[in-house]
Amino acid sequence: MRYFGNKNFVGLLIRRTNDELRELKRESQKIYPRAFPGAKWKEKDSLWVFPSGAQLWLSYLDRDDDVLRYQGQAFTWIAIDELTQYPTPYAWDYLRSRLRTTDEGLKPYLSMRATTNPGGPGHHWVKKMFVDPAEPNKPFTATDIDTGLPLIHPRTGKPLFQRRFIPAKLMDNPYLYADGAYEASLLSLPEDQRRKLLDGDWTVTEGAAFPEFRMSVHSCDPYIIPSSWRRFRSCDYGYNSFSSVLWFAIDPSTDQLVLYRELYATKKTGSDLARMIIEIEREDRVSYGVLDSSVWHKRGHTGPSIAEEMIAMGCKWRPSDRSGGSRSAGKNRLHELLKVDEFLEQPKLIIFNNCRQILSDIPTLQRDPKGEDDIDVKTVNDHTYDALRYGIMSRPSAVVHSNEGRPAYQTADSKFGY
Repeated sequence: MRYFGNKNFVGLLIRRTNDELRELKRESQKIYPRAFPGAKWKEKDSLWVFPSGAQLWLSYLDRDDDVLRYQGQAFTWIAIDELTQYPTPYAWDYLRSRLRTTDEGLKPYLSMRATTNPGGPGHHWVKKMFVDPAEPNKPFTATDIDTGLPLIHPRTGKPLFQRRFIPAKLMDNPYLYADGAYEASLLSLPEDQRRKLLDGDWTVTEGAAFPEFRMSVHSCDPYIIPSSWRRFRSCDYGYNSFSSVLWFAIDPSTDQLVLYRELYATKKTGSDLARMIIEIEREDRVSYGVLDSSVWHKRGHTGPSIAEEMIAMGCKWRPSDRSGGSRSAGKNRLHELLKVDEFLEQPKLIIFNNCRQILSDIPTLQRDPKGEDDIDVKTVNDHTYDALRYGIMSRPSAVVHSNEGRPAYQTADSKFGY
């Protein structure tokens, strides 16, 4: 409404179906004539025309092909109500190409807006585009949802635009919250629906491998890790896919694992990744690293493995456990760490909330449809999970043994850099 006084404003407000659009029309007819006397509603065109000449179209977009109705048109503001009803981002991305104006006063305010609840066919892509990349209410450089890389202008080198996720809960609406009737209705829903609609919980996924995961319980604001805490890292390596590196610290008073840093990169050779890790760890004292054991495989007959190349550069590793049953054991171990200790009232694993990739991946992991004690092996984004599994199964201990007092069961092997 702030733009309705500008004659060059042309807005577009969309719902998925024409039936769903009725409520928006009804509400707008209550509000707009009171705020802008003389505003006219044209039912045939589904269009508001304001005394200034500004226009707001209320329309629907049911199928991806419907975007062609807007081909050649220009809007200064576009909004979609209930965005997760769209199973793919196609409509959202196409409509972004319709944003343009020659009015210098409106150019800084060309924007797209959306409202939605968690759930629905588009839950995953909306979560990946808006919720996962940054903390709530914090603007961030828009990223490609497939690669996670920032969208940068090729000529200027500057970010194309920013996005922001603004959460809202029932208590933010005093008109609905006051008498408690609507809250009671939501509280009566099954747990998954209640978490989505009452708590606004985006981590709820049907068929989730780790349904006990809660962002509010298993993540925290970053804090300074004491230098006396033991630290280690784990890595799942991939060149054409992604490499995921996770850093852990162990709270010696509780044995709680603190996942305090992550690195998620693609198209990096072993030596490239080693350089990045060494640079990141310049201020750290990392006790050991666990790397996907398949990276020790020789290339050709005599060439060094990727792991050996990284170790030779000073990035030390030991191989992960990939023996029979290791996947099942890793999944069960993660379930144990996600449990909330009844005495400490905290889980045994906590993740800094700036580790956005793993926080976005864990809730979306699906359980094995065959009933095996594993995640669905067809999962694409399992790199952070594999790195996490390698780390938690490395028997991390807060105790650091000196060489002199090394127990008989601990070994040192120069092949692995220890």
